[in-house]
Amino acid sequence: MKTYQAKKEELEYKWYLVNADGKVLGRMATELAKILKGKNKPTYTPHLDTGDFVIVVNAGKVTLTGKKMKDKIYYHHTGYPGGIKEMTAEKLLAKKPTEMIRIAVKGMLPKNSLGRQMLRKLKIYAGPNHPHEAQKPVSLEI
Repeated sequence: MKTYQAKKEELEYKWYLVNADGKVLGRMATELAKILKGKNKPTYTPHLDTGDFVIVVNAGKVTLTGKKMKDKIYYHHTGYPGGIKEMTAEKLLAKKPTEMIRIAVKGMLPKNSLGRQMLRKLKIYAGPNHPHEAQKPVSLEI
């Protein structure tokens, strides 16, 4: 008996719509990463991008448990000496609501070109509207 290996030509991609209103960030991000990797499909192949597209709406209404909104700090470096910047989760959510979900999901994907390709299939919007109606996304409850 041989192990099934999916081929690039055989792959079919679906579009899913996720409402982040009131969802806990980490629990939602693990499910999103699983769908982007394709682990929810029987055709999962580690060396191919078998995952589906995911649209996340209401990203500004995502929650964190405990005191993380005030205590959790996000860092990034500008590339210049002494250029480290920090921002609390509360400020990041107010300034860039989509970025918090993107960072959480990115950390759960492979750290290579395949992971970057998977991350491009994640579409995040701060409000309830999105421009992907033509793809007929299926609503997904997480």
